[in-house]
Amino acid sequence: MGEAPKGLLSVMQKLKGSTELELRIVLLGLDNAGKTTLLKCLASEDVNTITPTQGFNIKSVASHGMKLNVWDIGGQRKIRPFWKKYLENTDVLVYVIDSADKKRFEETGLELSELIDEENLAGVPILIFANKQDLCTASPASEIAEGLNLHTYRDRVWQIQACSAVTGEGVQRSVSSFCNANTSGLVFREVRQEHFSTDKN
Repeated sequence: MGEAPKGLLSVMQKLKGSTELELRIVLLGLDNAGKTTLLKCLASEDVNTITPTQGFNIKSVASHGMKLNVWDIGGQRKIRPFWKKYLENTDVLVYVIDSADKKRFEETGLELSELIDEENLAGVPILIFANKQDLCTASPASEIAEGLNLHTYRDRVWQIQACSAVTGEGVQRSVSSFCNANTSGLVFREVRQEHFSTDKN
């Protein structure tokens, strides 16, 4: 058998001697992808009042026996060079994509590929949210996965999940199940697309 991914090893080590699993999650993506909305949704907070993240937000979320310490880092172009400063000791990378903004797919793909090459993220599991699926112009998760060449990521566990941070569909359950699966030693690489009610206006 091959070696367990770095992120999985750190997760398993944290399980020893602890009744509550504590994970460090870094939440990244381009500006306007919906990162802060997703974080508020994960924390069961009101998502109607959101302002762009100029620096970073830190929020601890209790989920299915786990304590998730989530770092929400701003996605503006001028902030992205500083992303790497927050990657050390990351257990799970959550990357958010605006599924309806096709003009920026190439840009977000380049940013993700650069993150994959970061030494501090070697082997770290990645949960990608194909956000804004409630919009009729949103591309399906399978199409985004193909465009990002996710099938080439063989050195880590990954999942792309269709979601809507505004309605909450596909968010909380996906984060908890992804983290639980990794702590249980399950290895998977998959696309998850659900049926969404879209805004036709």
